[in-house]
Amino acid sequence: MSSSPHHSSAFSRRDALRTSAAATAALLSGCSPARKSLDYPKTRIPLPEEAMAMFRRYPDFFEFSSPDRLPANLPWQNGQDVPELGDPEAKKGGTYFYYNPDFPRTLRFLGPDASGAFRSYILDSNALALAAQHPDNAQWYPQLATHWAFSPDGRTVYFKLDPDARFSDGVPVRADDYFFCFYFMRCDYTADLWYQDFYTTKYSKITKFDDLTIAITVPETKPDVLYRAISVRPVPVHFYRDLAEDWESHYQWQFEPTTGAYEVRPENVDKGRSVTLTKVPGWWAADKKHHRFRFNVDRISIRVVRDQGKAFELFRKGEIDVFNMRLADYWYRKLPDSDQRVTSGCIHKATFYNEIPRPTWAVLINRSRPLLDNKDIRQGIQFALNWDLAIAEMFKGDGERMQTCSDGYSMVSFPDIKARPFSIPEAEAAFARAGFSKRGPDGVLTNDKGQRLSFTLTTGYKPYTDLFVILKNEALKAGLGLNLEIIEMTAAWKKMDEKKHDLGFGAKNVSVEMYPRFWENFHSANAYKEDGSIKTDTNNETQTAIPALDALISAYDKAETMDEIVRLAREIVAILHDDAAFIPAFVQPYYRVAHWRWLRWPAGFNVRSSRDWEEFHVYWVDPAIKDETRRALDAGSAAFPPSVRTFEQFRLKPSPSS
Repeated sequence: MSSSPHHSSAFSRRDALRTSAAATAALLSGCSPARKSLDYPKTRIPLPEEAMAMFRRYPDFFEFSSPDRLPANLPWQNGQDVPELGDPEAKKGGTYFYYNPDFPRTLRFLGPDASGAFRSYILDSNALALAAQHPDNAQWYPQLATHWAFSPDGRTVYFKLDPDARFSDGVPVRADDYFFCFYFMRCDYTADLWYQDFYTTKYSKITKFDDLTIAITVPETKPDVLYRAISVRPVPVHFYRDLAEDWESHYQWQFEPTTGAYEVRPENVDKGRSVTLTKVPGWWAADKKHHRFRFNVDRISIRVVRDQGKAFELFRKGEIDVFNMRLADYWYRKLPDSDQRVTSGCIHKATFYNEIPRPTWAVLINRSRPLLDNKDIRQGIQFALNWDLAIAEMFKGDGERMQTCSDGYSMVSFPDIKARPFSIPEAEAAFARAGFSKRGPDGVLTNDKGQRLSFTLTTGYKPYTDLFVILKNEALKAGLGLNLEIIEMTAAWKKMDEKKHDLGFGAKNVSVEMYPRFWENFHSANAYKEDGSIKTDTNNETQTAIPALDALISAYDKAETMDEIVRLAREIVAILHDDAAFIPAFVQPYYRVAHWRWLRWPAGFNVRSSRDWEEFHVYWVDPAIKDETRRALDAGSAAFPPSVRTFEQFRLKPSPSS
């Protein structure tokens, strides 16, 4: 699945943790006391008074209207002509078995520890939106809404909600749940600064005409206004009826009722060992177009296997259905095409080229750390990292160098910006400008004060250890010392969240959007508090704080035309390239998997903008093939047609230069 605590539906970002200031505000906000029981009503209830008080305070934002005020002659769309997803031949039922290296620390979607890789199973790739963009052709099709329409000025999207839509506990989805989303995201109790900002500044109004008709308005006309509008998800009013200051602990292991196909029941959580998702009984969208040939399995069983090597052995035994073959060592050496399980056709291998904005694999330099506030040192570090060699060794020619922090967007590209290559002379010159020109006995440069040019590289990506060793050894040739700190994934991201790293390696998935976002990762609002102290638990791990860049990002977020968006994006990326705190690492324009032959996909394997094999739930388990394979293996007579295939129908094309 995804490669870091980043996930990418319309709903997602890497969650920020609650701050002590926000917690104090929560204690003073006067909301109702926390309830003692975990029970909640399985029926619609009125919006709570605390939410209504917020709505009354901001009448221009929260509008309660009536059906007769709905504009006449709106050009309603319903997406019914959009090609259907999935395969009509898909089998229903069975269990899909996979693993995760960590046990989820919470089932909440918001707040501390809510951003791990497990979140994609319960929210990002599960919950439905008002509408969704077809992953092959970018056309929109219905999910929680049956119809949508745009205002003449392009700032408002009107939605007719599907009267059939239900949460997993059977409670109907209605307009109040969308209003409650804004309260939930902006309330002092949840106190997530990113969400508070997003749901305050990215929208200007939500209107209720009746229980099944709403409108969402954004401040500016945007090319992607529908994407922005459908990012508002229904948050079940009845589930959070007693939201209070202890909400984080109270809801820690409670699964929020979902509109999606899968839920987590308490009896299916074996803490520290596994979590199993089960199909929602009588799921409301099971027979709807675009969903009836997806979400095929009845159970998704995710066991915790902390060691990748052990997980691979479990896969070879058939206890795990599929294995991520991202690393060339697994693809070419540990499971070569000549392996008996491959030649016998029991295990299939697939390479699928997708077309997506690329995950941001990078080294992130913390500009707030000693010496790393010097741009010459940061640029020198970039020249000192031999990515070409590391990529060649790690991916055996199947990887590419990432060029910027925002590669792969359909409407914005950066043809004039290239990642700095490995160059000892360039690195030494940059370090010398910063005062580091003398070599110590270990080869590390020092300055006149005796300070060594040595930093710690923190990461949780243990499978890339060989890559880090190459970077370390090559960097020393340029006089740069790298200390490798390869720790558990959650610990590594926590250290980076707390801005205690020197250099951090990792990646965030990014949403499949028309153009990139910059505010979360590079605006000073996510680097420092008003008093100048470091702001922790944000996505700005580089601690980038450049006033001119802030102004450009603010203008970019308000830009209304693609020409303006492209121009500003290129100016922003040029500044970030010069600043050199973000070091682009690598790109794999595909994903690779090995899977047992009973795990099936449609004829073309997957959809254009799939970031992994699971995301759009077009796979299925064929019980007859599984039984046939097991019996053949037990008898020692397995001899099925081998399958090692490459799917290139969506191989990434160069992005338009605008």
